[in-house]
Amino acid sequence: MADQSVIRVIVVDDHDMVRRGLAAYLNTHPDIAFVGEAGDGLEALDLCQQLQPDVVLMDLMMPEMGGIEATRKIRARYPQTQVIALTSFREKQLVESAIQAGAISYLLKKVTGDDLAAAIRSAHIGQSTLSPEVTQEIIKSEPGPKVGHDLTPREHEVLALMVEGMTNPEIADRLTISRATATSHVSHILHKLGVSNRAEAIVLAVRSNIVD
Repeated sequence: MADQSVIRVIVVDDHDMVRRGLAAYLNTHPDIAFVGEAGDGLEALDLCQQLQPDVVLMDLMMPEMGGIEATRKIRARYPQTQVIALTSFREKQLVESAIQAGAISYLLKKVTGDDLAAAIRSAHIGQSTLSPEVTQEIIKSEPGPKVGHDLTPREHEVLALMVEGMTNPEIADRLTISRATATSHVSHILHKLGVSNRAEAIVLAVRSNIVD
């Protein structure tokens, strides 16, 4: 039986050296296990079916099937598997497409090893991570339609904590409310913002200045 305390990770990238480097690094962490690699999105789908990983590190620009389409299909078929976009590109449209496809986090390949490991641990518990450069790109972009005007004061508080990267249990503890209430607030926020996941909500909140 697999050790439930170890986060099982696969790496998807069309560059062999990138896969090898990430594999070597991931295996230096006792709580993270590199369990497989794929060179494109199609291989990634097969690998997810075989291995049922906890987290996928997903490049976006690949032959056969790109990372965004692969992310969408992985999240639809294996909702327990979290996908972290790991790419060299930080354009706003690409970020938003990856998040809309279901990626929980978006990191640039120049991320430090420690930050990558932290993002993997965060993704495993449902917590989003955006590279600082990505956040700046979102902030600099043109704001979208005005949203968030119908959020209650409490929902604004919860959204601000989501932007900080807090999980539902952490939000509940910070606001001294039950976990069920925190979960309900998050669900209402997603509905009011017209998004399908926490990462989308965070991107929208940053881009539209919904929270400070």
